[in-house]
Amino acid sequence: MADPRGFLKSGREVPQRRPVDVRIRDWREVYEEQEFSSLQKQAGRCMDCGIPFCHQGCPLGNLIPEWNDLIWRNQKVDAIERLHATNNFPEFTGRLCPAPCETACVLGINQDPVTIKQVELRTIEEAFNSGNVRPMQPDRMTGKTIAVIGSGPAGLAAAQQLTRAGHTVAVYERGEKIGGLLRYGIPEFKMEKSILDRRLNQMQREGTRFRPGVNVGVDISASEIRARYDAVVLAVGATQWRELPIPGRDLRGVYQAMEYLPWGNKEALGEKHEDPSMHAKGKKVIILGGGDTGADCLGTAIRQGAAEVTQIEIMPRPTQERPSSQPWPMYPMIYRVSSAHEEAGERLFSISTEAFLGDGEGNLRALKIVETQLIDGKFEKVPGTEREIEADMVLLAMGFTGPEQNALIKEFGVELDARGNVKRDDNFMTSEEGIFVAGDAGRGQSLIVWAIAEGRSAASYVDQYLMGQTQLPAPIAPSDRPLTV
Repeated sequence: MADPRGFLKSGREVPQRRPVDVRIRDWREVYEEQEFSSLQKQAGRCMDCGIPFCHQGCPLGNLIPEWNDLIWRNQKVDAIERLHATNNFPEFTGRLCPAPCETACVLGINQDPVTIKQVELRTIEEAFNSGNVRPMQPDRMTGKTIAVIGSGPAGLAAAQQLTRAGHTVAVYERGEKIGGLLRYGIPEFKMEKSILDRRLNQMQREGTRFRPGVNVGVDISASEIRARYDAVVLAVGATQWRELPIPGRDLRGVYQAMEYLPWGNKEALGEKHEDPSMHAKGKKVIILGGGDTGADCLGTAIRQGAAEVTQIEIMPRPTQERPSSQPWPMYPMIYRVSSAHEEAGERLFSISTEAFLGDGEGNLRALKIVETQLIDGKFEKVPGTEREIEADMVLLAMGFTGPEQNALIKEFGVELDARGNVKRDDNFMTSEEGIFVAGDAGRGQSLIVWAIAEGRSAASYVDQYLMGQTQLPAPIAPSDRPLTV
């Protein structure tokens, strides 16, 4: 293990966030750099448990005690090799994953858990800074060709694994740049896009081919794709957003979060904002949805200069302590404060929106809301609590229901399951021979760490399908589910 008495000598410490009044003036990431000696102490808190439940919390099966020990011993090269053995993109998960590994940490039973996420992030950043992240080109080419459709974390993970196995892989993305939601949905203050481009450069040098700006099913037909490639991986995500069909939904000023966030990212990168109406400057902004996407909208609106921002959640406010229904090592639904919540705005819980109210000229002016109670699993209105809240802009951040039922899905002819996701067998193959599915398109909306695990696993089965055998790891099965509610 690392330091045998580390968890007794050192408490949990995470990097400091930059002062609020400083960071809201730019789009840079919010965290300051932590001294490496301090990070080593944090890695030394790992107890190298006989049964490391952090493995249970991480679908990638990250070798957490091993690279904690190596960082504590200052063996950075060995540490990044162990980290990359299970995770293609630790710089993404180290910034964006909610760290279910930490809530499953054995130390967390009666103390603060190990800062696993931060050790992971710093390990990969040290490796990039020292030139220890190099292209891993295949020893030989198989002659097989694969199309990966979608360039989010699942698609990129599948593409990198299959490229390294010697296949010729092309990644298709309908957006103008590669990255999917990593590029267009994650704000710059959570992950600067130079981090994404850095990894894409490595993948290109390994041999992965990128085809941005190509909408499969529109710009190129499914039949052309099938004729050109030996296998296809659908990694199109679960981008069908949840709607709120209430009176006034068609008013100007009511937008989906994923209509709004891409424009915020363009602004952060100095690109032209082509829709000035979808900008928060000087506006009273209401965000419907209390999850990560809502917090992303919150931080973006603050940086755009919103006059007021309020985030509304229909669920009751979570407790500060782990609920009894979610015992260790499950991921608990507790009250969390993101960096955006520190910066400005009000959070309202147990509130339902009844209608969007207009000004008579088609513009949003307010919301009609009512307080709710959760009784026997159903939301009941609290009589006498109806009121209006002024609003110039509303952002719907209520999650996603599955993959879009568009031309791509229809042309490939793949079957869907009862939840609207692409149906697949135990080998990640769809109902159509040679077409596989990975990530949210097959499992439904989930975490980035699950998307990467899905991409790696699907790649293993694609390789086996094409070659009759494989050496690629498959960390999960299609039926696996996280220890969450």
